[in-house]
Amino acid sequence: MFVPHKYTTLESKTQEEKKMKVKKGWLAVTVGLEDEEGELQRFVIPISYLYHPLFKRLLEKAQEVYGYHSTGPLRLPCSVDDFLHLRWRIERESNYHHHHSGSFSFHAC
Repeated sequence: MFVPHKYTTLESKTQEEKKMKVKKGWLAVTVGLEDEEGELQRFVIPISYLYHPLFKRLLEKAQEVYGYHSTGPLRLPCSVDDFLHLRWRIERESNYHHHHSGSFSFHAC
């Protein structure tokens, strides 16, 4: 029985690999709960998120649930909707701080 490969040409494989690469200063994460319908979703986030207090709490929860050792993208134990809300809050705070000089910014120097 012939099973087709995911990539039919070298060119399409290269294009797919480019999509999977993460640019410098960014981090790939997977989000989703095991009891949710659907698959885990992959997001690419700026490394600056790692310094935000809300995201730090999520990282602590990930360590409790999954431990420190993992292969592939960092897995976050929250629903996709909760992650999108968290991302919105971080971006909103980041935009507010960047528009008000003298305000605290959580981005790394």
